Amino acid sequence: MTEIKIFDTTLRDGEQSPGVNLNKEEKLEIAKQLERLGVDVIEAGFPASSEGDFQAVKLIADTIKNSTVTALARTKKNDIDRAYEALKNTANPRIHIFLATSPIHREYKLKMDKETVVKTSVDMVSYAKTMFNEVEWSAEDASRTELDFLAEIIESVIDAGATIINLPDTVGYSTPEEYGQMFKYVKENVPNIDQAILSTHCHNDLGLAVSNSIAGIENGAEQIEVSINGIGERAGNASLEELAVLLHIRNDVYGYQTNLVLNEIKRTSDVVSKLTGMAVQANKAVIGRNAYAHEAGIHQDGMLKNSETYEIISPALVGVSSEESNTLFLGKHSGRHAFKDKVKSFGIELTTDELSTAFNNFKELTDHKKEVTDDDIYAILMEIKTDASNIDRYTLENFRINYEQDGQTRAYIEVSHPNGEKTSNEVIGKGSVEVLYQAIQGVISEQTNLLDYQTSSVGGGKDALAESRVQIKINDKRYPGRGTSQDVLEASANAYFNAINRYLMSEDKVTQTTGASI
Repeated sequence: MTEIKIFDTTLRDGEQSPGVNLNKEEKLEIAKQLERLGVDVIEAGFPASSEGDFQAVKLIADTIKNSTVTALARTKKNDIDRAYEALKNTANPRIHIFLATSPIHREYKLKMDKETVVKTSVDMVSYAKTMFNEVEWSAEDASRTELDFLAEIIESVIDAGATIINLPDTVGYSTPEEYGQMFKYVKENVPNIDQAILSTHCHNDLGLAVSNSIAGIENGAEQIEVSINGIGERAGNASLEELAVLLHIRNDVYGYQTNLVLNEIKRTSDVVSKLTGMAVQANKAVIGRNAYAHEAGIHQDGMLKNSETYEIISPALVGVSSEESNTLFLGKHSGRHAFKDKVKSFGIELTTDELSTAFNNFKELTDHKKEVTDDDIYAILMEIKTDASNIDRYTLENFRINYEQDGQTRAYIEVSHPNGEKTSNEVIGKGSVEVLYQAIQGVISEQTNLLDYQTSSVGGGKDALAESRVQIKINDKRYPGRGTSQDVLEASANAYFNAINRYLMSEDKVTQTTGASI
C-alpha cells in the first residue's frame, strides 16, 4: 500500500487568509497539535518575510521533534540563509523554494525568459543544497505552464539537488483530468524523476482542490500539501481533514495510507479555528457541526436502526464525541488534581501560573453552569495559552449596559491601559454591542475600524459559554480577536480587547515584505 506524506501548510499558506494574524505562541500551539495529529511535514512560515515570522519558525523548529519542519523561501540567497538560521536546530531541516514558471507569470510578474527562470532555479537549489539535505522546489502556477518547459526545468533542478518537486495549481484553475495529466506527463518525460518525489498543492477557487489532489496522487504524487479546515489564500487550500478521511473511508478504491492520527482531527480543527478566528461552516465536510446531525425523520429512523444507513463516517473516527462523552463530570467541589488530569488529557502544557489561572476560571464557570463540557474547558485553556500576558496590554476591569426608557442604551466601561493608568467612558446610543464598542473606542488611543463581528455558543444549553469573534483594522492591517464568557456582551468586549492587544504585540515586528502564493 502506497504511503502518502502529509505536508501541512496551515501556518504558512493558511495564515495568509485575510484577517489571520497569529503570534508565535499561537503558531507553536498549532504546530504542537499538528505534531499530535501525525503530519509528516509542517511548513512553519516564511522567515524572510518578517522578524516575527522568523522567530515563530525558529521556535517551532526548536520544539517539534516528530514532524519535519520546513520554511518557505524565494529564489534569493537572503531568503535561503534566513530559512537556514531559523531551521538549523531541527533534526531534519527542509527548505521549500519556489519560482513561477507559467507564461503569464514569466512575462508580467518576473519579467524573465525561460532560460533565466531555469538558471535562477538551478542556482538557488544548488545553493540551498549546501545547507539542507532535503530541498523542495515548487513551480508556482505549474498547472498553467507549458508541459515541455515544465519537464525541462524539473530535470534541471533535480540535477541541482532538489529532492521534492511540487506542482501547484496556484490559482485553482485545473480540472482533475488536467491536473492528473500534468503529473503523468512529468513522470513519463523527466528522465531523473525517480530521484525526487512529486507533491501536489491545490487551491480551491473552483471547489476542486481535494479532487485535484486525488488526481495528483493517482498519477504519481507521493506528497499532498494541505491545510486544516482548508484555510489559505482566497478560497483556500485542499482540506487536510477531507483528504485524510477520504483516503481512509475509500481505501477500497484508492489504496493509499497516511501516518495521521485521525481521532485528533476535530481537536486540530478546533485549535486552528479558535486561534485564527475563522469559524468552520456548519455543513463543512468531516468537521462541520452538521456533519453528523440528522434532522429528516426518515434519516433519524434509519440511524436508530443502523447508523450506517446514513452515516458513512463514525464521529469517533475524527474525534467528535457524543454529548454524553463530552460532559466533564467536574463541578464546584472538584479539586485541582482532577482538573490537572483533564488538562493533561488534552495534550496542552501549562505553567504553574497558567494552570492556576485556568483552574480559577473553571471554578468560576461551575458557579453558573451545571454541566461543564470538554469544549468549555478547551475554550478556557485556549484563552489562557494565547493570552498576551508577556506584554503591556488593555484589560477590561468593569462594564455596565443599561437600557433607558426612551429606547436608548447606555454603556459604561472601565479599562486598565498598557501604562497602568485606569480610565472610564460612558456612551449612549442604539444597540448594546454598538454602544459597548463605541465606549471602548473612547478609552483607547488606537484608531480602530470594526470589519466583522460574530457570536456563537460553545456547546449547547441555555447556560452555554458565549464566544465572540471580531476583525478590526488598525493602520490598514487586520487583526482578529476572540473572547469567551457566560455573558455575550462581556465576550464581545473581551474579543475587541483581544484584537487590540494583538496589534500591540505586533508593533515591534518588521513590516512584511511579501506574501507568497504557490
